[in-house]
Amino acid sequence: MTEKEYNDCVNMYSDNVYRFILKNLRHAEDAQDVVQTAFEKMWINRSEVDATRCKSYLFTVAYNQMIDHIRKNKRISLREDFREEAKVTDGQVHNTRKVLEQALGRLNEVQRSLVLLKDYEGYSYDEIGNIMGLNESQVKVYLHRARIQLKNYLVSPENVL
Repeated sequence: MTEKEYNDCVNMYSDNVYRFILKNLRHAEDAQDVVQTAFEKMWINRSEVDATRCKSYLFTVAYNQMIDHIRKNKRISLREDFREEAKVTDGQVHNTRKVLEQALGRLNEVQRSLVLLKDYEGYSYDEIGNIMGLNESQVKVYLHRARIQLKNYLVSPENVL
């Protein structure tokens, strides 16, 4: 991969990678760090990266960086989650975005990533498999299960009202 091809890859895919990571992490600064590290790794390994497959390579590295980040910060985020649940609010304000974020939040990391890559970013099953290190059958099965969980959460009146 040449410097020009690297720059073209950055220009074409940086927004998509950032949006994918941000939807998973839900924290802008962490998402920026993960994306920056992914681009840094791609730059370091540019001599081994095929320019025609830079999108797949970039998403794979970013996904793995995100998983590493989540694992490192899991204890901290669990403590913060408990604090959030302990807060008392006067009234509940529901809107579609909040309900969808809650539904996605109930999925595990793999399921959430699958749903976001397929339904939000529009990747094919094969591309998702390459990014996440799964075969096409696993992608379809895990995605189906994730969609069932989302459906069950979204059709429940107590979750939506």
